[in-house]
Amino acid sequence: MSDSQFSNGGRRAFLAGSAAMLATPALAQDTAAVNSSATTENERDLTETVRRNISSFRTLDWQPYFDNTNNGAILVDIDSRAVHYWSEDQSIYKLYPSSVPLTEDLTRRGRTKVVQKVDGPSWRPTPSMLKRNPEWPPFIGPGPENPLGTHALYLSWTYYRIHGTHDTRKIGRKSSNGCIGLYNEHIAELFGMAKVGTQVLLI
Repeated sequence: MSDSQFSNGGRRAFLAGSAAMLATPALAQDTAAVNSSATTENERDLTETVRRNISSFRTLDWQPYFDNTNNGAILVDIDSRAVHYWSEDQSIYKLYPSSVPLTEDLTRRGRTKVVQKVDGPSWRPTPSMLKRNPEWPPFIGPGPENPLGTHALYLSWTYYRIHGTHDTRKIGRKSSNGCIGLYNEHIAELFGMAKVGTQVLLI
């Protein structure tokens, strides 16, 4: 095929394709709208999707969730997979991505508080975990194999923690057996700010 034949054929195909696109209502309303750089329906859908994803991980005010910030306040937004922290004097606000429970059955919501802080936690699977996974070890000490990472905030609910993880693939996912996981550098920072008695709300 000659360059001339290819150019003519290619030009005809391009023009035919462009005309079909312009005639499709889902992509553009009319030529004027296209010329004015109006957003197509498909672009609008994509923009809305991105906007929703961004808004799900957004900064929040503490007032809708807590009466005060005495001892500091931690909000765990399970749907957004985010942990929010406000210091007692509200001068510090932090927002961290988190892992959340695998299923709704493993998920607990409501008010609790930090009852213990452990630097270098050890880990024991709960009886229900061992029942589901009998091959798991009954105990793992502090270190790189520990599922609780470098630091853990123990909550007043038995077996529930906000903790680190050495497996960074888990953050932002439904990946835990009930606890809330953070990157090790984030849990270290939160550990330094939170106190025994810091109020916690999981929504």
